[in-house]
Amino acid sequence: MKRPRLLFINRSFWPDHEATGQLLTQLCEDLIEDFDIDVICGHSLQGEKNLEDIHPFGPSLNIYRVNHTRIAKGFFLGRLTNLLTFTASAYRVLKQVPIPDVVITETDPFFLPLLGRTLKKRTGCKFIAYLQDIYPDVAVVLGKFREGYIVRKLRNLLFNCYQQADRVIVLSDDMKKTCQQNGIPDSALQVLPNWTDTTTIYPVKKNNYFRKEHGWDDKFIVMYSGNLGLANEINALLDAANLLKNHHNIHFVVIGDGVQKKAIVKKIATDEINNITMLQKQPYENLSESLSAADLHYVSLKSGVERCLYPSKVYGILASGTPLLVLAKEASDLSQFVENQELGKVCDIDQSHEKIMQSLTTAILSLAKDKTLTDKMGAKARLVAEQKFDRCVITNQFAEAVTETMNHRDSEIKHNENDIQLSIH
Repeated sequence: MKRPRLLFINRSFWPDHEATGQLLTQLCEDLIEDFDIDVICGHSLQGEKNLEDIHPFGPSLNIYRVNHTRIAKGFFLGRLTNLLTFTASAYRVLKQVPIPDVVITETDPFFLPLLGRTLKKRTGCKFIAYLQDIYPDVAVVLGKFREGYIVRKLRNLLFNCYQQADRVIVLSDDMKKTCQQNGIPDSALQVLPNWTDTTTIYPVKKNNYFRKEHGWDDKFIVMYSGNLGLANEINALLDAANLLKNHHNIHFVVIGDGVQKKAIVKKIATDEINNITMLQKQPYENLSESLSAADLHYVSLKSGVERCLYPSKVYGILASGTPLLVLAKEASDLSQFVENQELGKVCDIDQSHEKIMQSLTTAILSLAKDKTLTDKMGAKARLVAEQKFDRCVITNQFAEAVTETMNHRDSEIKHNENDIQLSIH
């Protein structure tokens, strides 16, 4: 019996270490048992040769790597060139790829849903728009784009694509509301969060080598770990650290790379904040130790960003059995989730800087004094990760969404055939 064929389009894929590439790789690994899969992606940033000869997926997955520019992300015009050249190259490859039953486009870069719509029109396949973020709204919130004629045209273009998709998958209810406000019908929308692999990321709270290596065994560690991108409010954490630098039992750690890194390093030096350690992004295989080294993980979303994305790093933090300190809109999905599940402390970002500082420092000091509470929150975080956000749980739900999308197509065909037969008789 012929297996269904899926086509994924995303710039990042195995063996890249970017979040979207890692998630897509894991998704394909889990789907390959039931589907034949083609992936259109960019060349690996790891610089390895003959990747297709060594990829671990077997003959049921084919990788089509396309050429595109790779200009440094800090340069806006360069980044725009990167996304345009990848989209153009991916479009040219579409004719070389076997016609899929379902094409699934992600948003790295955000023009890719145009290709999904094109392929649907050309071949009659089903089209799923899988939105890891919502453009151009996220760029407007972060100050990259100004609201105006061009942004409105781009928004209309992209949402017209989503309106023609058979299914639109988003990561949160906040993102779903943004889609609804832009004309996407409820019947096409599905909320499906990202995930973590709880077998590879797990708590290491005792004899943690990462803590020992850095001399933190006697400290209460407040950690930020992840991409230092514009969506994250890092300065608030630095200011909180500065206010607490006389509390010698509390230490702050910032792990990661991104566009804010230079500014963070400069602020630490300028303000003479001496209770912060900055470290490079850690390899995936070390995340159990590095994430577990924290007593409290700081997660933030600038006001308005919650409408356009959801931080996938939350799930790895939960898997490590560590409480969260959230700075975001009080009514956001992220804040409500942490508060309702009692997984940490929440501070509302929509208040004055002084009140934010008071909220953050009060939360940190209270948890630093109450190990019983932090242990309880951490244990619950791990349980929630296993029950609700484990890799196999979510990828199974994704497989079900794909199957439902295909079955809907089959039911439409049967319905049309019945109409034809009735008209004949």
